[in-house]
Amino acid sequence: MRHFIFAQIFFMHPDLFNQLARSRRSVFPDQFEAGKKIDEAIIREILVNACWAPTHGKTEPWQFTVFSGEGLKKLAAFQSTLYKEKAGKRFREITYGKLQQNPLRASHIIAIGMKRHPATNIPEIEEIGAVACAVQNIYLSVTAYGLGGYWTTGGITYMEEAKSFFGLEEQDKLLGFFYIGHIAIPSTGASRSALEEKVKWINE
Repeated sequence: MRHFIFAQIFFMHPDLFNQLARSRRSVFPDQFEAGKKIDEAIIREILVNACWAPTHGKTEPWQFTVFSGEGLKKLAAFQSTLYKEKAGKRFREITYGKLQQNPLRASHIIAIGMKRHPATNIPEIEEIGAVACAVQNIYLSVTAYGLGGYWTTGGITYMEEAKSFFGLEEQDKLLGFFYIGHIAIPSTGASRSALEEKVKWINE
């Protein structure tokens, strides 16, 4: 019923959704209000919205691991240690420091996984696309709640050795992390190129 009412509101007032979509911004950890936690019930609602993303074959390929409280320290320790072990010549002290410190600035961090279904013949790219749609639902939900968040694919995201920590197997993918927190410093200055630069109209 809640989802029906939510949809009806936007059917009647599409300008509300236009405003929501166009006011979405990435808000980074150093813009969060340190130490201020978000009610877990809100995080659950955000994740429910994520799970209503479109999914070919109803495979629902997303898998989320949510870190908060002491769990943020566990994530910080794991990712900074793995990065230091595997980065080799690409190691950067500044990246190592951010992997240690940034998780502690967030209220919650959602690790974003894509789980493959062995019996399906759905192309992998379509499953990745479904997870990306789920992340967009997270972005819009965070915006609607007046919170800040951003999706990062840095650090250990594409390291095969990271997968098992998040319950992912060889055929699965880790697609990054979504940081969520209360906004202390709003993002400003966002813009998009003219529609005409990105869209072709074929009418006949």
